[in-house]
Amino acid sequence: MAHCFVGLPAGGKKTYLYEADRVKKARQVLWGDHLQIKRKLADGWLEIDWAPKSPTKRQTLYIPQVDTIAQRPLEIIFVDVGQGDGAVLISPERGAKERITVIDAGEGQNMRAFLSARFQTYRGFSFSAAVLTHPDSDHYFGFLSLFADHRIGFETVYHNGLVERPVSGTWAKIGTPHPDPATGVAYVHDLAVDRQAIEAAFAGVAPNTRFQFPRVMKAALDNPKIKDVRMLSTAHAQVEDGVAWMPGFAPSDERGYTIRVLGPVVEESDDGMPRLRRLGSFGETKNGHSVLLKLNYGDFNVLFGGDLNEPAEEFLLQHYTGRDAFPKKGTPDHDQMIEDAKPAFGAEIMKSCHHGSEKVTDAFLAAVNPAAFVISSGDAEGHVHPRPDLLGRLGAFGRGGAPVILSTELQRSSRAMEDKKVVDKLLADIDKLAAGATQAKLDKIKEDVRQLARSNVEVYGAVYLKTDGKRLITAFKIELGSELKKWFYFRYALNEDGELIRD
Repeated sequence: MAHCFVGLPAGGKKTYLYEADRVKKARQVLWGDHLQIKRKLADGWLEIDWAPKSPTKRQTLYIPQVDTIAQRPLEIIFVDVGQGDGAVLISPERGAKERITVIDAGEGQNMRAFLSARFQTYRGFSFSAAVLTHPDSDHYFGFLSLFADHRIGFETVYHNGLVERPVSGTWAKIGTPHPDPATGVAYVHDLAVDRQAIEAAFAGVAPNTRFQFPRVMKAALDNPKIKDVRMLSTAHAQVEDGVAWMPGFAPSDERGYTIRVLGPVVEESDDGMPRLRRLGSFGETKNGHSVLLKLNYGDFNVLFGGDLNEPAEEFLLQHYTGRDAFPKKGTPDHDQMIEDAKPAFGAEIMKSCHHGSEKVTDAFLAAVNPAAFVISSGDAEGHVHPRPDLLGRLGAFGRGGAPVILSTELQRSSRAMEDKKVVDKLLADIDKLAAGATQAKLDKIKEDVRQLARSNVEVYGAVYLKTDGKRLITAFKIELGSELKKWFYFRYALNEDGELIRD
């Protein structure tokens, strides 16, 4: 059956699907939503088979053909994984060229729930890549249930090279740093650069080991649908003209968009071996060497900030501007450093570092200078993320007079699970089953159970970003439960002077 996608009308107009009379609105839809076409009507309308895979939600609806497009936009969903990070990048291509990348997966089951709802992973699905930006459990442990399910595959599982081995302690897990005899700078040398290194470290561990990172790596190794597990860094990437790109997303791949790898920054030892410098404490080092990605599509850039911190940002700013020392704030060289760093880090959208922690530098925020920030954080945590003092700084260093700050935690105001009314209804329906019920009624009850199990974290906290390279929106679902007021979004474009404006 033919398909198309919801378009993005001019002037801020919202888009709807209509009932059979083509007057009454049935539901609001968002740019890029997939539409299954039943037939084209002579008067310029399309008849749509909506939710064809759902026995209870399937219906025939209508949309003016002028409100549709043939090519979908690139889409990024920042999933509300609770405390932690989790994003899904969906390329605009269809068929064999489509690439779906999962960048972190939180700590619990929210990412799995989202992927199952969106891609029906419970039936089997293969993704392009999984990126574990660094070994903090609120970024990687949500991958365990995905890797352990052999119906779900990933072409490549990427990590930052600092893998936590099944031993107690801190530095012992990733390798104790040793100072360079010439410079005195300490480096971690024990990097897991390829699948062979992962197998040597984790193939022999028990699947139920108490160590979390080894459990995830063991599950990846045991899954026949996961083809490779390897490090992603400035040295372990697709390097073209001295610039590191995520494999498959370099300029030579001619996709129309690229993903640059900005970190971790590998520095070679005298014998040519890769190493990562110590950035402070154990936590600062493994967080500071997060896999740092920058997506470019036409006029727009999106920076994925991982769990960068102050020492990491200072190091990165020095590295990408060729400075041996971090200049003092307020000096001309400090201001020049920020300008010199903008080609590498400048972006219209920034996934804020470390869930809205205040431990970031003003210089890095100024170098990125985004028009919109996305913060991934959760309710049940003691870090007070996002930090109120950080929010003020984001406004100060964001682009334009009113930078947008979107938070997976703040965009969801409802409690995590569905309410008592749904439970009461299910109990009543189950009582009726005792007297006998039709198969249709039984199917409806099962659907209600599935809806009950679906958390509001998954449904309402997610922040959506969509772009075709010329236009961009950031959006989230409104918690009214109304099909006609389902989405709230901001639109962006460049004006004739090349300045980013809210469209």
